[in-house]
Amino acid sequence: MPSSVAVVGLAGLAGPAGAGAALGPAPAAALAGADLVVAGRRQLAAVAAVLPEGVRTAPIDADVTAVLDAVAAEPGRVCVLASGDPGFFGIVRPLAERFGRNHLEVHPAPSSVSLAFARLGLPWDDAVVVSAHGRPLPEAVARAAGALRAPNAKVAVLTSPDSPPEAVGAALMGMDADPGTAAVCSRLGEPGETCTVTDLAGLAAGRFDPLSVVVLFDGDGVPSERTLAWGLPAAAFAHRAGMITKGEVRAVVLGKLALPAAGVLWDVGAGSASVAVECARLAPGLDVSAVEHDPDLACLARRNVRDHGVAVRVLEGSAPKALDALPPPDRVFVGGGGLSVLDAVLDRLRPRGRVVATYAAMDRAAAAADRLGSLVSMDLARGVRLPDGGLRLAAENPVFVVWGPDGDSAEAVATEGAVGTEGTVARAVREGEGADR
Repeated sequence: MPSSVAVVGLAGLAGPAGAGAALGPAPAAALAGADLVVAGRRQLAAVAAVLPEGVRTAPIDADVTAVLDAVAAEPGRVCVLASGDPGFFGIVRPLAERFGRNHLEVHPAPSSVSLAFARLGLPWDDAVVVSAHGRPLPEAVARAAGALRAPNAKVAVLTSPDSPPEAVGAALMGMDADPGTAAVCSRLGEPGETCTVTDLAGLAAGRFDPLSVVVLFDGDGVPSERTLAWGLPAAAFAHRAGMITKGEVRAVVLGKLALPAAGVLWDVGAGSASVAVECARLAPGLDVSAVEHDPDLACLARRNVRDHGVAVRVLEGSAPKALDALPPPDRVFVGGGGLSVLDAVLDRLRPRGRVVATYAAMDRAAAAADRLGSLVSMDLARGVRLPDGGLRLAAENPVFVVWGPDGDSAEAVATEGAVGTEGTVARAVREGEGADR
């Protein structure tokens, strides 16, 4: 265990002299007193002239676990270098998970995203930030496209050699999400810094530095009021003959799911995937899969995923067998299938996970409540206009919503944070600021 771990963000990689001059007194002292310096190769090159004589170095590469092991094996003082703000999509997260946040001394520099918006003269407190660095490009672009559909939206996308700016533009071209203005900000804080302002077509057709921040916005980029809506009406989704979870029921289901910021969510018997789509809209950090055995409904699910610009994986297959290909879930909505499907879901559910299921038949709902713990009946009546303009109530068939398990308290379920998985540490470091950008 190291005696101390200092994490220093570099404002620019202008070379040894520039980087040395950019360090304030506290981060300079952390670097000067280090027994081991851990950094990406570009960061190591940038501070080569000011490294203490005889200090040992360890480069950050794709094997983040090996780097954390090297830090853990060091009995002395460790200084970890990163670009920009290492707490923003960066290495502070895995270091805190491994060594505890109280063991870290963090000295951030301005993030590449804040520098990009500053160069454009735009506020960014209402911006959505998406990383295509270390995660699949379709997933990142789907999140960006969904965010761009809001009025006066602003989205920043961190790019990478595998997902350069022009690839982001090309992917957005087919998603009906034209931002109006696209700016590519490259090598921020360095002598070769550039900021190219174009449109979506120019972004897709250009050739840009892969280590960039792409800023997408419409209008003048002035912050606007936004609304958070869920339980969307059935008309917001393509569906077959009313075979869709009604908006009011869906709103209750979403509340009972208590969506975490990250983790794995299954929508089993997804139909048109309205629940999966809404989950992905509300918690874009979730890994969402929709499972549907009917090929026609699976086609409608894919259409809804595309139309809403969300990252949802649609699997065509029958549960429970189709579930074998999915990672263990933290949240599950069961909208179809018998009790055998529910049992299969519970067998795979991660600790402190939660399942919500809906049933039209009381006997199935009661049996599900025996397994999960809680049940509520939703009896809806819609207002229907009479010929004279008055209103009458038209009752719909009741729907039973069942949820649980209730092994954890409601407070623990509702406040549960991001779910850690084996890949979380590596992803956090690969995505953007903490990576060798």
